[in-house]
Amino acid sequence: MKTAIAYYRVSTQRQGRSGLGLEAQRAAVARFAEAEGITVGGEFTEVETGKGTDALDRRPRLAAALATARQQKCPVLMAKLDRLSRDVAFIAGLMAQRVPFIVAELGADADPFMLHLYAALAEKERRQISERTRAALAARKQRGTKLGNPRNASKAAATGREAQVMAADLFARAVLPIITSLQQAGVTSYRGIAAALNGRSVRTARGGSWQVSNVRNLLARTKVAGL
Repeated sequence: MKTAIAYYRVSTQRQGRSGLGLEAQRAAVARFAEAEGITVGGEFTEVETGKGTDALDRRPRLAAALATARQQKCPVLMAKLDRLSRDVAFIAGLMAQRVPFIVAELGADADPFMLHLYAALAEKERRQISERTRAALAARKQRGTKLGNPRNASKAAATGREAQVMAADLFARAVLPIITSLQQAGVTSYRGIAAALNGRSVRTARGGSWQVSNVRNLLARTKVAGL
């Protein structure tokens, strides 16, 4: 049976004391490990923010998990990629240490390339949320002075739509290799692909379960975008 080192993280002391977040992560890792025939050879829990270029220096439990995984020659397993980080450069630096990562949410087939794409998507989403918030506040301020500036509001809306399209394309590009491998294995129907993705604990872009419509829309998007 394969072995992995589990890593869990919450951002606040309150979450750490209450167990909120940690219990869900442990449950997700346990379900994934059982489904994939993986034995959890150790667990490391961190209460620390994932932000900042010095994140690894402030996360000794992650460093310990990496060291243990390297010693046992096995991967580090986590429930979601954002428990590691939403920063692409940080994740790229960790991957350079030659310790493989398995993200239960993304499935066992998510290779380093896909993890980079998902990290880029998460980082871009965080930046877009911040930009949309600033744009919305600016538009409200304008409306409070001279009935607003429609061009600013329209520009903000257009920017938001463009960002959503780019994020959706990134997600489709990340999931497409998994679907392609399923099709090559003989799983060709939308319903079969959806069931296989759910069975591998791969989530949709919104974090939900796959339905026929999700698979159909994603494949249609890849054709339109030329992915």
